[in-house]
Amino acid sequence: MNAIMLCTFSFLAAAMFPDRYNVVWDSPSHDSSGSMPLGNGDIGLNVWVEENGDLVFYIAKSDAWCENARLVKLGRIRVQCTPPLVVPGKPFKQTLDLRSGSILIEAAHTMRVWVDANRPMIRIEAESREPFDATARLEIWRTKPRKLKGEELSSAYGLAEGPGTVTVDPDVQVALPDRTVAWYHRNERSIWPDTMRLQGMDGWRPSGNDPLWHRTFGGALVSNPASEASATKHEWTVAIHAVQTGDVEEWYRQLDEPTTRARKTDWPAAWTAHEAWWHSFWERSWLDVDGAPDAATVSRGYALQRFVSACAGRGAYPIKFNGSLFNVDHGGGKKFDADFRAWGGPYWFQNTRLAYWPMLASGDFEMMPPFFNMFLDALPFAKARTQTYFGHAGAFFPETMYFWGAYTNDNYGWDRKNKCDGFVDNRYIRWHWEGQLELLAMMLDYFAYTQDEAFVREKLLPLAEPILAFFDMHFKRGADGKLRMDPAQALETWQDVVDPLPELAGLQIVMGGLLGLPERLTNDAQRTVWRRLRSELPTVPTREVVGNTVLAAAREIRDEVRNSENPELYAIFPFRLYGVGKPDLDLALRTFEVRRVKGNRGWQQDDTQAAFLGLAAEARRRVAERFATKDAGSRFPAFWGPNFDWIPDQDHGCNGLMALQTMLMQCEGRAIRLFPAWPKEWNVDFQLFAPFNTRVKGVYRDGHVESLEVAPPERRQDVVILDPQDPLK
Repeated sequence: MNAIMLCTFSFLAAAMFPDRYNVVWDSPSHDSSGSMPLGNGDIGLNVWVEENGDLVFYIAKSDAWCENARLVKLGRIRVQCTPPLVVPGKPFKQTLDLRSGSILIEAAHTMRVWVDANRPMIRIEAESREPFDATARLEIWRTKPRKLKGEELSSAYGLAEGPGTVTVDPDVQVALPDRTVAWYHRNERSIWPDTMRLQGMDGWRPSGNDPLWHRTFGGALVSNPASEASATKHEWTVAIHAVQTGDVEEWYRQLDEPTTRARKTDWPAAWTAHEAWWHSFWERSWLDVDGAPDAATVSRGYALQRFVSACAGRGAYPIKFNGSLFNVDHGGGKKFDADFRAWGGPYWFQNTRLAYWPMLASGDFEMMPPFFNMFLDALPFAKARTQTYFGHAGAFFPETMYFWGAYTNDNYGWDRKNKCDGFVDNRYIRWHWEGQLELLAMMLDYFAYTQDEAFVREKLLPLAEPILAFFDMHFKRGADGKLRMDPAQALETWQDVVDPLPELAGLQIVMGGLLGLPERLTNDAQRTVWRRLRSELPTVPTREVVGNTVLAAAREIRDEVRNSENPELYAIFPFRLYGVGKPDLDLALRTFEVRRVKGNRGWQQDDTQAAFLGLAAEARRRVAERFATKDAGSRFPAFWGPNFDWIPDQDHGCNGLMALQTMLMQCEGRAIRLFPAWPKEWNVDFQLFAPFNTRVKGVYRDGHVESLEVAPPERRQDVVILDPQDPLK
């Protein structure tokens, strides 16, 4: 095939992606379980059309934290048309158009919904050949104080076991001039002061800032003047605003600007700019698979999950693993209200990280800072807590925490009788400190990909120094002069161990990465500390299984198994000590083979770890099963879960992204390995990112690499093309 034909084929394949994965329904939905996701990275919608013809959507925002530190919805909008949108026996079509980030409904009238990619605004547009009436109204359900009880208390995780009641406070709705309705939720109380007091940090309170107190979030529903009477076109804009203000009047004043802007915006031009953002998003990277029955499912899952992440990835706070911005009032066979999500508002590091690892290869770098910034913002508190609890410098972050860095109160423990400050009741996270090392490993990779030196100075090193100081100062040395991590735990599974493998592997990777930074970015004193600490690390632990040496979860285990993780496999991912093209691959393969827990749902990562080991058949089977499994009660094909968490389960889908990318391409240092765990019968058209500001674009079809482009061109010499694997061998 000549070069012109190759380029044409690649262009056509890329042009068809992601259109082939648009979600199209030919009938309305019964309720919110039949909703489609939409968003601009900060504001998220669940959109559906009910059988009576009403267009309905929930509104969520990434910083809508209520007084109980729950991430709650802002409200619900309902649009009704006369004659109705849905007419029995007449055609109905609802399309999630991925390329434009919008939902188009074609029925008795045509309606389009989109969340402006460049503004905090939602647009609803309705048209018809004949004049029709249409009204949009706000619906809120937090209308009076209400106590959470029973199973619904799990949505207030962190407070459910406390001595008091958990109360939901009401919203306020106000009619404004010019057919505008405004509403807001304002936190007139906060759990922050009591949390500081309970956790022995009351003395630090004057230095901190209550992130919940007077946080006010809501919006304004603005009707186009043309929508006042029967017309062929109706338009509405919903302006959204969230901020901490001294009084509600200030919030109103700040809301006035986007409300006024909603009336004056050139919406055709805004739509063009909105489309341009989404077009650039899809042109940035893609991974489109075909050639076998399971390939279409995998490829669709990849496209839809990346879309869902983009809809929620540019806000003030990280993506919530347990529902993102798209939890609704139906889920897991249960019905509460749209604020419910199992495991509530706190962040679990082991869950949250999984949304961010695949953003490196897909080039979605602008979505990663909210994750990094949460820890940077919490750093002063983490330093003070470390000094208070342990009497030494450094900083640590617990596995589960409120977004400002504190333990959840249920985990820390409400009964403090005869307990010192810093003693954590919940054994599952008592000494669970792996996450902060994984955070640094991800940040090192972020620099490797972007070469952003300001990021190293302003974000990576300010976190790395206190985190490594914590490990350096917290643990004693053994008789051999090596670090002895005791007491410790290996993830949540082994809760009383010596020298857990995840931490030891993480320290090796992090210090190696820091020492590998350009010397102009670090100083002699830093490098001296890192070299000394690295020299004091013991080797990763191993054990014998039927005469074979395999990796072990820890050097010494003094407790029975408590959860279903494989800590020993953390030396494969996320800490890449072992893998394709690296020493001792057989050791890692044997370890994977005898792993105690096997699984590919939720946060389980067998498919990704298999891919790093070059096990194409295992990775293929696991990732195909993953993307074929969704919530049985949800209509949208990428609303996974609940699995271990809630719907849509972001761990489940994002693990699939990571696995598929890793099957196709693995990067280490300057080396770029293509097809390290790729099945021979899967065709693929792709563009992915690699370290050193590199893009790799190619087509593999029918057993042959038909095209390969690397930018910048000099990076082509670093590409190693491996042979895709025959599934029968």
